[in-house]
Amino acid sequence: MDLNSLRQFLIVARLEHLSRAADELRVAQPSLSRTIARLERDLGAPLFDRSGRLRLNAAGHVFRAHVERALGELEAGRRAVAETVNEGAGSVRLASETFLTLTGPLAAYKRAHPSVELELHWSPAEDMARLLRARQVDLCVASQPIHAEEVETVRLFDEEVGVGVPLDHPLAGRTSLSVHELAGQPFVTARQGHWLRRLLDRLFAANGLTPRIVCESDEHGAIADLIVAGLGIGLVPSFARRKGEHVPLAWIPVDSPDCRRTVTVSWETGSHLSTAARQLRTTLTEWDWSAEEGVRRRA
Repeated sequence: MDLNSLRQFLIVARLEHLSRAADELRVAQPSLSRTIARLERDLGAPLFDRSGRLRLNAAGHVFRAHVERALGELEAGRRAVAETVNEGAGSVRLASETFLTLTGPLAAYKRAHPSVELELHWSPAEDMARLLRARQVDLCVASQPIHAEEVETVRLFDEEVGVGVPLDHPLAGRTSLSVHELAGQPFVTARQGHWLRRLLDRLFAANGLTPRIVCESDEHGAIADLIVAGLGIGLVPSFARRKGEHVPLAWIPVDSPDCRRTVTVSWETGSHLSTAARQLRTTLTEWDWSAEEGVRRRA
């Protein structure tokens, strides 16, 4: 049971597809199949269901959690040694659903710690607990809850989310809108899993409605531009509205107390965070998110 076999198992477990895993690993599929079969033989139990599509079974889920933690500890040890040798410079890895919100504090952190290597990873919120457990990232910033007992979370800010419409839209002059008034309107939004899409679906479901979605975008920064282009309307957080004041759209509050997002930073409970990671966590938690451009809070 060597480390390479365990790393290959994690790729297969994530993709649940041998040929795609082989492509990502750049190995021959028969070789990868033999590696997985040998691992199952060593464990004395199958890790995947093979009836139809390859699926990780209950034993596979249990084993994956232990492998992620074991490899994560080894990686943490490697980085701790590197930090010691480099006298604290090191690196920090941050995962987030979007980095538009974080440009101010990240720029300030990099100016204050130019020798630190800052790695940014886009990730949906549902993957963040696994990434933290596997020590693939140090910190996660999310706009929706991370459900895991081993994760510690601090709130960064809470903000209102409104509706963005083109300036010439019939709704542009309104001071507020109800969810029922939005029924039937064409929406531009993010794909399933993103916090913006989950909020939209949740608001409509609470009123017994289904949103009419005409565009799902992976380019979340382009949603406002698509709204301005007249493709539809969409939910827009107030922070993004401030950051993109040059975008000519009308922003209208939604008459619902649930039309908000809470942005948090999370890390694994009990994990040893590097000096660089602790410094970034401090930068994020001490940032004045209420300021227009964002400035450090003064004591």
